[in-house]
Formats: sequence, structure tokens, C-alpha cells
Amino acid sequence: MFGNWLKTSILMAAIVALFGTVGAAFGGGTGMLIALLFAAGMNVYAYWFSDKAVLKMYGAQEVSPDNNYGNGQFRNYYNMVKELAQNAELPMPKVYVMNENQPNAFATGRNPENAA
Repeated sequence: MFGNWLKTSILMAAIVALFGTVGAAFGGGTGMLIALLFAAGMNVYAYWFSDKAVLKMYGAQEVSPDNNYGNGQFRNYYNMVKELAQNAELPMPKVYVMNENQPNAFATGRNPENAA
């Protein structure tokens, strides 16, 4: 867990430094300040909303025991994920399905409590 946090922090700091350098090269002190603020805003957005952006980009639909998406045919997936989460002693993530030709599974979110 700490390793991923460290790698993410280094990557975000590198993005801020790159934007600051380019901003300074093109606009001096003012350009650097604007670029740093823009990069910081991008990092905040990416940290808090990237999971939702990825799901929206793929047109993913949430599956739960309460909804009837796909006429209930995806409830087995939901139950499988629920059982896996319980066995791993992790919080239950939100489960989504997407209409793709190839089988695909991925996890997104900044921590187990905000996972999908």
C-alpha cells in the first residue's frame, strides 16, 4: 500500500514540476504560477474523480441486488464479488458491467472504501 502511495505521489510531483518548468520557460514567474496551479488542479481532479471518469468513458453500468440492469443476469457477478470481498475481509466494492466484445475485468478507485 505504501509503495503505491509513494509512486503516485512521485508521479504527481513530477507532473507539477514539468508543468512549472514549461510555464516558467514560456511565461516567466507568472507563467510558472499559472502552470503550477493548473497542474495541482489536474492532480486533485485525477485523485478524486479518475475512477468515475474511467467508468463513464467505458459506459459501465452499476449492478446491485436492488437494480434490474440486464434483466438481473448480472446478479451472479455481484454475488461472486461479494463473496470474494468477504473472504478477503475487504469492503464490498461497487460492481459495474460494460458492453465489450472481449472479456475484461479491472479495478479502479483510490482505496478499498472507494473501489469499483
